[in-house]
Amino acid sequence: MLSRTTPESPAHSAGIADALMLVLLDNASARPSLDRTRRRRAVAAAALLDLAAACRIRPAGTDDPAPEGTLVVLAGPEVHDSIATPALDALTRRPMTPGAAISELARHTEDRLLAALVESGLVVEIRLQPSVSGPAGIAGRRPRRSDRYAWLLTDRGPSAAVRDELLAVLVDGEPVRPATAALISLLHAVDGLRELLSLEPRAWPTVELMAAEIASGGWVLGSPQSPTEPEPTLAEVNLAVTTAAVCSALR
Repeated sequence: MLSRTTPESPAHSAGIADALMLVLLDNASARPSLDRTRRRRAVAAAALLDLAAACRIRPAGTDDPAPEGTLVVLAGPEVHDSIATPALDALTRRPMTPGAAISELARHTEDRLLAALVESGLVVEIRLQPSVSGPAGIAGRRPRRSDRYAWLLTDRGPSAAVRDELLAVLVDGEPVRPATAALISLLHAVDGLRELLSLEPRAWPTVELMAAEIASGGWVLGSPQSPTEPEPTLAEVNLAVTTAAVCSALR
């Protein structure tokens, strides 16, 4: 996937949040899947997981000065990213629980992420004509920004690659990468897998069991059938622990 830099904004490095949004946009309507509340919270959570993958945040423990259960900022290289920087800044100002952080970041993270994808060239923003048959008209409410625009993928390759990897892990039982495990855990927490994957009904029990196992964090321990697997790295353990805390707040 692509990264980009502009004079006006920090560079954006593709990560879990990008993979999530590309899969959400990969449909005939060119509008993000999932209802607005679940989607915005999921995107905010994904921004937190990208910080965890970079070892910049983790849940506070008993020995930390911050209240136990809040997310603490870890020392590390300065972050210059149009999605991660606002999230890190919010947590730097004050420790927040995962739920509070998700609620605060849900206000603007989706808009920032869509803008980053447009600027990267992966997505084209299209203004829609007002319609009484649109979501706002049907619901009898004022149109939101997400009602007035669609975001067309310029290349389905990246979103197809994410979807193929999800299917390889959940259906075929292939080994899971840490970032993919975090994405599966997130989608499992918001009950979004069924809305994004088209599978035969008989496949779903196995898929949901696999997703639940991954969401439990078992992926970081490796497979008992593969004792030669290397020990998990600090970054992988940090991502697994933070994913568990963040996804618990989504349920």
